[in-house]
Amino acid sequence: MTIATDTRLRDELRELVAMRAFKFGSFTLTSGRASDYYVDGKQVTLDGRGLYLVARFTLEHCRDLGIDAVGGLTLGADPIAAATAALSGDTDHPIPAFIVRKEVKAHGTSRAIEGPDLRAGMRVLLVDDTMTTGGTFLQAQEAVIPTGATIAGALCVVDREEGGREALEAAGITLHALFQRSEFSPRKSLA
Repeated sequence: MTIATDTRLRDELRELVAMRAFKFGSFTLTSGRASDYYVDGKQVTLDGRGLYLVARFTLEHCRDLGIDAVGGLTLGADPIAAATAALSGDTDHPIPAFIVRKEVKAHGTSRAIEGPDLRAGMRVLLVDDTMTTGGTFLQAQEAVIPTGATIAGALCVVDREEGGREALEAAGITLHALFQRSEFSPRKSLA
């Protein structure tokens, strides 16, 4: 399912993704797969305008789902979750962000999740910039489950359409992508 209701802003974000995020060459993805292109989502989510647009559409989706907290596995989720929380701070229902660590820290509180405590009854949205196999969402899910919070869905900026959606569905998570890989032109016109 694709979201983002303001078509003018969605078109602007799509252009930013096409121009800044797509790289071509020889890459090894987080999943270990080889690819002739890479979607560097941080080129969009660490850009002021790009991040604003992503956060705006993420907050819209949070409102549609009745989300109580937004976050995911560090690093791809961090700017999206923080910006969404910041935008929500100007509303009657602020939404906190959380960060799932890749490894539990060995000192201090030894937390797997940073940010306000997640608890039973909370509805959370997992976010990431790019998805291939869904592994980062599934790793975040493993950390969230013990809190008792309900994962109401997942959102990514670009779904590479390489099996991640199916992996999430098998785990009971509905994916919402701002964009699908197939929405972008072939390699030559993206470069």
